Amino acid sequence: MEMLLLLLLLLLLASSPAALADVPPSDKLIFILAGQSNMAGRGGVVANRWDGVVPSDCAPSPSVLRLSPDLRWEQAREPLHQGIDASNNHAVGVGPGMPFANALLRSGRAGAPVVALVPCAVGGTRMADWARGTDLYAQMLRRARVALETGGRIGALLWYQGESDTVRWSDANEYGRRMGMFVRDIRADLGIPHLLVIQVGLASGLGHYTQLVREAQKGIKLRNVRFVDAMGLPLQDGHLHLSTQAQVQLGHMLAQSYLNYGTSRP
Repeated sequence: MEMLLLLLLLLLLASSPAALADVPPSDKLIFILAGQSNMAGRGGVVANRWDGVVPSDCAPSPSVLRLSPDLRWEQAREPLHQGIDASNNHAVGVGPGMPFANALLRSGRAGAPVVALVPCAVGGTRMADWARGTDLYAQMLRRARVALETGGRIGALLWYQGESDTVRWSDANEYGRRMGMFVRDIRADLGIPHLLVIQVGLASGLGHYTQLVREAQKGIKLRNVRFVDAMGLPLQDGHLHLSTQAQVQLGHMLAQSYLNYGTSRP
């Protein structure tokens, strides 16, 4: 009798969403999400607390997976960067990842039955913190490689970072060079020379050099590096973080950029 109950329990566990997610389809489409707080998501975060509001565009789906902090596949849900962005114990909220994935699937042009997200963003980080040889770069590379172990391909790296580089002129002035090197390095280390990189143009900054960083972002001339401009999207705190609805809109913009360029690249 005990053996029968054990077998039934194992069958139930094997058929649960979490168990199924841990062995995802081999033809999944993978996206790396990296950068700082606006990629990690602060939508709905007020006084270091997330309000828990999940727009329909961010709703969980069996077709959208997340690589968890302990490198296991699970059904993705907001906050997508929970357990990933632990910077200064700051609360995480809605970011662009979930609306991006859902918009891609709704388009019918994803080219895969499952979108697999690999969150890597950490708030308050500078471009120099993501250079090859740093802990952040190594962690991102490791997570990307683990994501590929169960099959599928990387559709793009989604990058939203730069607010911290607006504080010092030296960082802002070096942004273009550092970003170019970052793209070359991650392509070489992943063995994907034509990896699509979709970078988000800053909507805000922490210092006086936001425009200098934005110009550097626009000036990246590498092949398959696209620019999606967040300038003008609503900021919930008046100066830095995108609101929940702004994050939803950004997710749609990123999805459209991928559909415009990602499906036709080499």
